[in-house]
Amino acid sequence: MELFYREYGEGSPLIILHGLFGFSDNWVTFARALSDRYRVFVVDQRNHGNSPQSGEWNYGVMAEDLKEFIERHGLQGAVVLGHSMGGKTVMEFAAHYPELISKMIVVDMAPKAYEPRHDEIVAALRSVDLASIQKRSDAEAALAVGIPDPGVRQFLMKNLARNPQKGFRWKMNLPVIAEKIENVVEAVAQGAHSMVPALFVRGANSNYVTDADIPAIEDIFADSEVVTVEGAGHWVHAEKPAELLEAVEEFLEA
Repeated sequence: MELFYREYGEGSPLIILHGLFGFSDNWVTFARALSDRYRVFVVDQRNHGNSPQSGEWNYGVMAEDLKEFIERHGLQGAVVLGHSMGGKTVMEFAAHYPELISKMIVVDMAPKAYEPRHDEIVAALRSVDLASIQKRSDAEAALAVGIPDPGVRQFLMKNLARNPQKGFRWKMNLPVIAEKIENVVEAVAQGAHSMVPALFVRGANSNYVTDADIPAIEDIFADSEVVTVEGAGHWVHAEKPAELLEAVEEFLEA
């Protein structure tokens, strides 16, 4: 699968993978902040953004997509950074293809399985009658019924695009995401192990990576460290970009 990407800067390659319901646009500002030292590729994962859509959607195929992307663009030895779902893709990839990357960075995601927590978002997205709405504010009003948090709504609204025929469409492959959402809350494959140098960054106000998760991180990723960003929730790159950038640069320059 040929993934859509945005490219910034020159230097050693660094690849960024977004999280669930996101796409490359979410990470452009952060990528530009690194572009004076690195050649940064911000990628849309399958069924998201402008990348191809597929009925097959799990961490195994997303790791294969990343392998194909690295080989297609000659990026062997790259650093890979993933947030949330993208972080789990990076973990899966590092366990199978450690020779293709030099370092890995995971933002606010642990290797464990998670309880499903996206049912309300999926239901709200599916409730929007895309063919009949006339303007973007109509879609946001429909989302507000099931999603009271304006920040989450604005994040999701980035996926709304005009349909050339009529109304609007979601950039993401919502039918497949709704059907296979349980695939992205699964744990990293049992027996996974990697010696790739790894940085795990967690938001202090997020419950995605707890103190109880750290031993499992260290067990699977033997050469790893965990950094906590104070004042940040799950979207560390949006809430505390300077602090995340500092942690990433310190790790990359070590």
